[in-house]
Amino acid sequence: MKKIGFVIPWYGENIPGGAEMELRETAGHLHAAGVSVEILATTAKEFSSDWNVDYYKPGMDTVNGIPVRRFRVKKRDAGAFDAVNAKLMKGMDVSVAEEEAFVSNMINSTELYEYIAKNSSEYSFFVYIPYMFGTTYYGISACPEKSVMIPCFHDEAYARMSLFKELFKNVRGMIFNARPEMQLAERLYDTSDVEKILMGIGMDTGITSDPQRFRKKFGIDAPFILYAGRKDKGKNVDTLLKYFSEYRKRNGGSLRLVLIGGGNMDIPEDIAAYTDDLGFVDIQDKYDAQAAAAFLCQPSKNESFSLVIMESWLCGRPVLVHGGCEVTRNFVSESDGGLYFCDYFEFEACVEYFLKHRDTSDIMAENGKKYVEKNFSWDVIVKKYIDFFEKLEEKP
Repeated sequence: MKKIGFVIPWYGENIPGGAEMELRETAGHLHAAGVSVEILATTAKEFSSDWNVDYYKPGMDTVNGIPVRRFRVKKRDAGAFDAVNAKLMKGMDVSVAEEEAFVSNMINSTELYEYIAKNSSEYSFFVYIPYMFGTTYYGISACPEKSVMIPCFHDEAYARMSLFKELFKNVRGMIFNARPEMQLAERLYDTSDVEKILMGIGMDTGITSDPQRFRKKFGIDAPFILYAGRKDKGKNVDTLLKYFSEYRKRNGGSLRLVLIGGGNMDIPEDIAAYTDDLGFVDIQDKYDAQAAAAFLCQPSKNESFSLVIMESWLCGRPVLVHGGCEVTRNFVSESDGGLYFCDYFEFEACVEYFLKHRDTSDIMAENGKKYVEKNFSWDVIVKKYIDFFEKLEEKP
């Protein structure tokens, strides 16, 4: 097998983002397993930076022992992009011309696409993540026969763009993080000639945690619900706060809500005395918090995976997820590792069940842990990647 070129808009050791972290970890573990990998990225810094600015120098770089090949960004018309993006975010229909303006005026690099077209013989495959960026669209167009996607699809307007529907049917392979994501792709696109695999995301299954260490460090002795992640409406944290407030009004008791992560949400006055917003904590404190919680609540309706769910199981606690998120609901159902809710009264019933059935909660957590170890440990994921690439090479 020749080199595997992972293509992403930006790449760096500490760049935030789920797809960015997935690529760093995947490339790193494949590299450690002896697979020849290389990162191909633009010189842009990250998602939140100016996409017209070359933050990094073009050319070869090395990050954590992995070669990174960077290419200058193509100058863009941000206004043209924003106009179409605003319509897509509202779920409005857009024309093909508007779709073309969208992809041509987001993050792009003409030099990157020329390199892929001219040097494709040096690579077995180019792996693109995530689906909606110019680097994926034009990169695939430069060499579709060697293109593999880790799309990170969501059920959103971007995924229904006609340009994507036409292009994605020509890729060699697609790698999915969760079963509902694969099912979404099969509904939206003609994938009859695309080799597909349900992969998931690799996890460090050897993490350790100490619930008493967390309680002592942060002075929290009462039972608590844990939320770990970005605190904003996009993650449906406002619903969690609203439901916790209603739960306290109806049930009282000593139950608390602990929030971990960045972002800002106004805590309602009536639950402020029962809510601990710890902000960013170090990774070990997060694991300890997950072990100390009565359960982890992941209220988001829009996830393509969920590392915190897997971590909670590995730390010995069950999870409560929103029934409106097909991905997290599917994980809970497949693993028998928790419960899900769709409205307040279901939320209240789930909370009461976890609090009153500790033994069953422990069994759910153990079910989840076994599920993670079976499906997402790094030795499993690395083998699946290698087998998948070899299968694609053997297939005409």
